[in-house]
Amino acid sequence: MRQSFKFLLRPTSKQAASLAACLEDHRQLYNAALEHRRTAYRRAGVTVRYGDQSGELKHIRADDPAGQGRWSFSSQQATLRRLDKAFAAFFKRVREGHVPGFPRFKGRGWFDTVEWPKDGDGCRWDSQPEHPTATFVRLQGIGHVRVHQHRSVRGRVKTISVKREASRWYVVLSCDDVPAQPLASTGAAVGVDMGVVSLVTTSDGERLANPRHLQASAHRLAVLQRDLARTKRGSRRRRKAVARVAALHAKVRRQRLDGAHKAALTLVRSYDVIMHEDLRIAIMTRSASGTIDNPGRKVAQKSGLNRSILDAGWGVFLRVLAHKAESAGRELIAVNPANTSRTCARCGHCARDNRLTQAEFACTSCGHTAHADMNAAINILRAGLALRDAAEAA
Repeated sequence: MRQSFKFLLRPTSKQAASLAACLEDHRQLYNAALEHRRTAYRRAGVTVRYGDQSGELKHIRADDPAGQGRWSFSSQQATLRRLDKAFAAFFKRVREGHVPGFPRFKGRGWFDTVEWPKDGDGCRWDSQPEHPTATFVRLQGIGHVRVHQHRSVRGRVKTISVKREASRWYVVLSCDDVPAQPLASTGAAVGVDMGVVSLVTTSDGERLANPRHLQASAHRLAVLQRDLARTKRGSRRRRKAVARVAALHAKVRRQRLDGAHKAALTLVRSYDVIMHEDLRIAIMTRSASGTIDNPGRKVAQKSGLNRSILDAGWGVFLRVLAHKAESAGRELIAVNPANTSRTCARCGHCARDNRLTQAEFACTSCGHTAHADMNAAINILRAGLALRDAAEAA
């Protein structure tokens, strides 16, 4: 099994400056490689590929020993592969008839990760289990950077990445051959319904609260954004204001991720089989503004719903739940969410009028009443069990 471990870095001021310079040089390499591809195709009809640009790296490093030449060759190859993957995704979208989205240049603040593809090639994870406070990661051109290792690393370190989030630096270790940690069987199955009032409602009637971290920080965020709007572009005050806004967003993101881990762990410890809705969150949170010729309806209400869905962090929760279920040996089943909130869990009658309000469900056929989210969770559980039985019978 493959798993990632993320730790906070504790660089000195000099190392932090070197890390920032490393990111900037890799960003410039990415943009230069993108411009190379665009110019070659536009002027000569020539398609430049990763192998061509990787072969030119040695000349680039030789011409700029104080800049590009001081960083790891393998990390620069990883940056070129990153661009190659962007082009591969672009051509895939073209073939499938989706909006192409041609690869774009990375501005400052839009390139915050550098990867070293192999431990020992320009980087080295130096962990000392007997001295957890003396953990370092060695990076070429930067030195030995202290790491706040809050848990043990399992498996074999495959790749090492350094990531900047606001004013903080993190190291991300991607490890292979991580041993699974199966939990004892409980013999229980559950269906879970995602919501914005409660993050999760189970078919057993339990509800996991939605902390609404962004809403809780909305006032502070509005103040910081107002201060940012009053600054002059390019000024030092603006850079500081941008950093304060970014730091608050990073705090909300960490709070949301922490809540997702705790909620997912609660489910994984209690149930062997977990059924959830196969949600298309990107489609659900599309703007309702429409176009000039075809304006949207109830734009303000849809905008508020989109904000609540994104604040709840459904996508983060489902991703964390999938990782924890795999590690614990639990089974995760995604079911079609269509009509799960309109179908009566007692008689199976499906009608739009069954759901009177956001929280109240009353079947117009049999008169069954229940909390709407719990009724949907029971339907999700039954649909998941049906899918499981069909797969076993096939």
